[in-house]
Amino acid sequence: MPQARQLVKELWEHSLTLPDSNVIKLIQKSQILHDAAKLGNVEFLTLLTDSYPDLFWEVNKEYHSIFHVALINRQEKVFNLIYQRGAVKDLIALYKDDEGNNILHLAGKLAPPSRLKIVSLAAFQMQRELRWFEEVKKIVPSSFLHMKNKAGLTPRELFSKEHEALRKEGEKWMKSTVSFCLVVATLIATVAFDAAVAISAGNNQESGTPILLKDRQFKVFVLYNAVAMFCSTTSITIYLSILISPFAEDDFLLSLPRKLIFGLVAVLVSLVFMVVTFSAAVFSVYNEENQGQGLVAYLALFPIIVYTMTSYTFWKTIV
Repeated sequence: MPQARQLVKELWEHSLTLPDSNVIKLIQKSQILHDAAKLGNVEFLTLLTDSYPDLFWEVNKEYHSIFHVALINRQEKVFNLIYQRGAVKDLIALYKDDEGNNILHLAGKLAPPSRLKIVSLAAFQMQRELRWFEEVKKIVPSSFLHMKNKAGLTPRELFSKEHEALRKEGEKWMKSTVSFCLVVATLIATVAFDAAVAISAGNNQESGTPILLKDRQFKVFVLYNAVAMFCSTTSITIYLSILISPFAEDDFLLSLPRKLIFGLVAVLVSLVFMVVTFSAAVFSVYNEENQGQGLVAYLALFPIIVYTMTSYTFWKTIV
């Protein structure tokens, strides 16, 4: 990459020795400027626009500037490059293309598949698209929100039309994921509840208190079992709120992703504490015998490590 940048820089410096009109005509004819914006080549664009600031105003046959092309193709770095230009950005944002779309209409169109798949999960693809739309809304005049294109659609109506299939896919994925996690959370809550009820089986007949009350491992067992129980029931409540959600477009922006993350964290915490609870129970029962306790401690870490390794990509996508 450093060699490629150096080569581009030297070629561009050579092109600067040509008459300005020739350079501009070359760029206009080849559409290299818009291709660079489409691919997200921000370094090349910076090199060109620093030498020829007027290139910001160049449009292609659809009457799209590099700002519009970057927006359509969801190229954050190119978008930010122009966004930081202040007045240039404000003026370019007023452009309309040959279909009567303003820049907010373009933000409402579905991203190209190659850019959409940067995030692998449908619900978070929908969230990413909504974030783009909301960010562009901040830089356009309020009149653009209700402006209609040649098809008679406002930016929001165009967004809803373009993203209806993605919204349904996100809803389907969210429901299937939540249903599976709900089963896991319910199982953990059931196990934790049964363990709490089973404590009464070992009570002292005279005082009524548990026989192992003074045992340290038993106290850990009781405390961690309670945490596992409360975390799992919390996740059940969160998942139920997701299932009864109307799954409107705006729900995918913050509400649904946050609920899903909180629910997953609650299930993970309850799972960890359930494993610790089991280990504490083993230590408490076999307190007099030291054989096998070390092995139990290592085995308790095994499911946690396996879960972390197998779910790394999933959590990375969410974060």
